[in-house]
Amino acid sequence: MDKNNIKLTSAEIGSLWSTYIQNTATRCFYKHFLQHLDDPEINQIVQEALTLSEEFVLKIKEIFDAENFPLPKGFADEDNNFSAPALFTDLFALSFVYRGGQMIMVYYADALSKVGRKDIVDFYSECSAKTVSLYKKSLNLMLEKGIYDRPPKMDYPQQAHIVKQEPSLIENWFGDRRPLNAIELSELFFAIERNGIGLVLIMGLLQASKDQEIMEFLFKGKKLSQKKIEQFNKFLKMNDGFEIHPVTMEVTNSTVSPFSERLMLFFISASNQIGIQAMATALSVSMRSDLAVKYAKFIAEIIAFADEGRDLLIKRGWLEQPPLSSDREKLYNQTNL
Repeated sequence: MDKNNIKLTSAEIGSLWSTYIQNTATRCFYKHFLQHLDDPEINQIVQEALTLSEEFVLKIKEIFDAENFPLPKGFADEDNNFSAPALFTDLFALSFVYRGGQMIMVYYADALSKVGRKDIVDFYSECSAKTVSLYKKSLNLMLEKGIYDRPPKMDYPQQAHIVKQEPSLIENWFGDRRPLNAIELSELFFAIERNGIGLVLIMGLLQASKDQEIMEFLFKGKKLSQKKIEQFNKFLKMNDGFEIHPVTMEVTNSTVSPFSERLMLFFISASNQIGIQAMATALSVSMRSDLAVKYAKFIAEIIAFADEGRDLLIKRGWLEQPPLSSDREKLYNQTNL
């Protein structure tokens, strides 16, 4: 069938709508970085990230225009202050692309699994392939610059083991006594890394914001990120491991915001969605009960923090409504039945 005769499904609309909003937001950060980057290698990576974002935004616009579907507002140059000094160093700009790649690869893979129309499948296949390519470049450059912290190493086991159904062994395996396994160590490491990069981002935005309510919200986010890094490092120490301290990617001393308050609030609020998903994944694969309890508590705290950010966006009139399905109850009432 001709794709033009097949209407977009709710999954395709939702994916495209979210992709548009997210790419217009990250595009603002790339544009700020590119104004001030000194390192030519990092400049090339960020420029490629900006080019991809603009390419994806344009493609979604073409799809929506063909469908006579209203284009989301998203974010634009009005959300950038191009006269502002650099808020972050070159190394943070690189880590921003790297961390963005981690999140976006998962998002595009998820979107690809939910769409069916050929042109939309092709679009997300292309998004995935190009994002993976950029992620590999950012990862390699981080390794070259010495700012990529590798996950903890561990001794190789001598052989494969099967968990036996013995009450004492099950309690030891699923409880909080045994050493951390490879999966649990990996999740702890990447949780610390995510929050380390997120902490630097929040510190910069907190330094630049002039809105008291948003500053208070960002400060809560800063404390929550610090708390997670501290708590997750405790598990590594209890496992006779070393604490992980993400390489410092500095914030400059500028207090002039390069971004609108709306963009800053949206970006941190949107990041909470990723944080909840990542924490839920860690919870689902961690077999020690003490780890599971800690992840569950943090999920609850992130949800509460995310709710506060959403309420602030609504209060300011800044939260863009995702496309809604028809209100059938309202339509029925209009018929006076």
